[in-house]
Amino acid sequence: MPITTIRSLPPTPKRTHYDAVIVGARCAGASTALLLARAGLKVLSIDRRPYGSDTLSTHALMRPAVLQLSRWGLLEPLLRAGTPLIEATTFHYGDEEITIPLKAGPDLPGLIAPRRTVLDRILVDAARKAGAEFLHDMAVADLFADVRGRVRGVEIRAAGRDVLQLSADIVIGADGIGSLVAKRSNARALRQGTVSAAHVYGYAPVEPGADYHWYFRDGIAGSLIPTNDGLACIVASVPTRLFDEHFRRDHGRARMEVLGALSPALAEQAGRAPKDVRLQAFRGVPGYLRQAHGPGWALVGDAGFFRDPITSHGISDALRDAESLARAIIDGSPLAFEAYRQERNLFANQILDTTDAIAGFDWTLAKLGERHRRFSAVLKAEVQMLAGQALPARRGAPPSQAATYRAPANQDKAPATAGSSLYRNRTGA
Repeated sequence: MPITTIRSLPPTPKRTHYDAVIVGARCAGASTALLLARAGLKVLSIDRRPYGSDTLSTHALMRPAVLQLSRWGLLEPLLRAGTPLIEATTFHYGDEEITIPLKAGPDLPGLIAPRRTVLDRILVDAARKAGAEFLHDMAVADLFADVRGRVRGVEIRAAGRDVLQLSADIVIGADGIGSLVAKRSNARALRQGTVSAAHVYGYAPVEPGADYHWYFRDGIAGSLIPTNDGLACIVASVPTRLFDEHFRRDHGRARMEVLGALSPALAEQAGRAPKDVRLQAFRGVPGYLRQAHGPGWALVGDAGFFRDPITSHGISDALRDAESLARAIIDGSPLAFEAYRQERNLFANQILDTTDAIAGFDWTLAKLGERHRRFSAVLKAEVQMLAGQALPARRGAPPSQAATYRAPANQDKAPATAGSSLYRNRTGA
């Protein structure tokens, strides 16, 4: 009897037009989708990677991110998923140790560092529950725009299907460092950093109740970050120049040499990992700040702002900007988009300044503590700002609770049909 192979076709979008199409469904994209869907908008998020897959990350969430997840009702699900609650952080400056207990509160009981297979999945599940659609394993091939150059939607491509156009009031780029949306919309570079650091990490068993540990000696750094499954993410960080000189041939050996130089106890902890443990490496990219939004498009997460991972603030930035952008889109006014731009740039510039001051490795141990205190002051201001803001309001809520949704101010009224008047934004013609 002949055997017939049945190959399932990828899922298709339920609509041809959405209030918002988000390119990327990681922490920035899924958070934006969650908040917009809870406000009643029709949202589609598209990601080329599978649902629940892993990605490069230091995992560590700082106070602003934990506060937001708590306010969104997602901290408890993360804790139930086995994410350990971290109650203190210790800085190791050479042989000196400084432990700082976290001041716990109702919305901030501690810090967490969930695996991305856990965090991203919970964000996507919550957004789906709110009504957002997700297409994983699918690539956005291009954007399209009208004759005035305003972005009007995306073209998606999946195996076994023709290219499909989807129109949207706004297209959001949450697609990381190499953002297609930033490229096709010609987002301007507002600022370019000058330093970069490389990071090599792997997982090793850790005792329950462990806290964050950050290690520094002249020219090198490392960290121990407890995460899910009884493991800790153990990171060795060096200037990119040093990585190119010493890490290329053997990541594992070079990483253990750095960890051993930082702390024999840290190296011993990393040595508890299975011999065949897979290491992840990031060579480093200088930080940058790109234009926040333009006609028919906006950027969020690493697509718009990237800082070196040495301060472990990338996820916190992504969640903060997702909430601010969602508030702007729901409001739809020029003032709301201007507020998004100003708020993002205000914190991004301070975080980029303080992160580069640490990632440049031009410090002495005697002066590094002051740079950490400057960074902590930015986090404190960030927490105060977030705690004082109302959550993006649900669409249809009473006027006292929510602004009425309208098409984004950076978007003219959509054309009646998405047909011959559209062209590829790539050309800028």
